[in-house]
Order: sequence, then C-alpha cells, then structure tokens
Amino acid sequence: MQRCRVFANPQSRVQPETVSAGRRHRVGIYGGTFNPIHNAHLLVADQVGQSLSLDQVRFMPDATPPHVDKKTAIAADLRLAMIKLAIKDNPLFAIEESELQRGGVSYTYDTMKKMIEQHPTTDYYFIIGGDMVDYLPKWHRIDELVRLPRFHFVGVRRPGAKNESVYPVIWVDVPLVSFSSTDIRRRVAQGLPIRYMVPDAVAAFIKEHHLYHE
Repeated sequence: MQRCRVFANPQSRVQPETVSAGRRHRVGIYGGTFNPIHNAHLLVADQVGQSLSLDQVRFMPDATPPHVDKKTAIAADLRLAMIKLAIKDNPLFAIEESELQRGGVSYTYDTMKKMIEQHPTTDYYFIIGGDMVDYLPKWHRIDELVRLPRFHFVGVRRPGAKNESVYPVIWVDVPLVSFSSTDIRRRVAQGLPIRYMVPDAVAAFIKEHHLYHE
C-alpha cells in the first residue's frame, strides 16, 4: 500500500514513526460535525493513521461547533449513528463521544485538556485540514492548547490553503477528494445520487430516516 508523505514542517521531511514495543499509546482525534460523515473523512483518517503509525483514530463529533458561521446540523444521535455505520469495518477507527456527552459549545482546548488528564500515557494527534490550520490564530486559547503535554496538531494539506503555520504542525499529504458534507446534503435535497461519496450503509440510513431532504 502506498504511504502518505509526512512532513514535520514545510521545509523538512520526516519519516513516519514505526510501531515499537513499549512505546506510548498514539491516538488520532478527528473532530468535526460529520453532517454527514463521508468517504473523504474516512480516507483522511485512514491515511493519517497509517502514515503516523497511530494505534487508533477516533472520530469526535461536536455538540455545537464554535465557528462564527455556525452550521445547522441534524441531531447528534443521528450523526453518531452514521459514524458508527461508516467505521464498523475498519479496526483502526473508533468514536470519541466526550464532546457530545459534555454538550454545549465544543472547544478543543477544554476537550483535550480533560482527555490528557484522564489518560496520561496517551499521545494525542489532532487532525485538521490545511484550511483550518489557517484559522489557528483565532482558536479558543490556542497558545495554551499547543503547550499541552502530549498534544500534537496534524495538518492535512489542502489546495488554496497556506499549508504552513507559526504553530507546531505535523503535515501529512493525503490524496485529494474535493466533495464535502455540504455537497452531499445539497445532492440529497436535489434528489441526486451520493453513491461512492458515502458508505452504502450511510446512504441507506439517510434514505431510511429522510435526512437532508429540506
């Protein structure tokens, strides 16, 4: 299987770490609204997990995204159900429900600080797209977030983004898939097919529960 190219920063290349006995537990956290989860999400999670030799990649749906342009998302239990359907065939994948359980606005600093305190032997790799890296200076308590022990940002390069940052970011190249959850919701509303954009089980769930038709 072809491996992704991994870069510690835009100027220097770093080889992916290999799994070795006795090392710390390495967990990727892929946060988002997942409204709905789709195949590009799965591709990113799998490529990052394999490239960085992560033990697990957890999809972490948010309760209320802290964006200025807040998204209108369907109920959290429906989004969570679709994630479970989408990841069931990949043993690398799991779900992190801490933000849904806490409720309210989901701030990465609060979530990761608590997780690190609860799991002191785990290193966390927080996965975001290059477009989100551009917004890191505006993130809630960003300077404290990047100083948390055992916390690392993983940036997935995106066309049109700067793909660089003054903050420490591990960069990973992933094959480009250009559609988004917004595209899928629009296509469902227009009665257009979404096959190969989402897992078959997710497409069936959307149809069964009449999601995104309005």
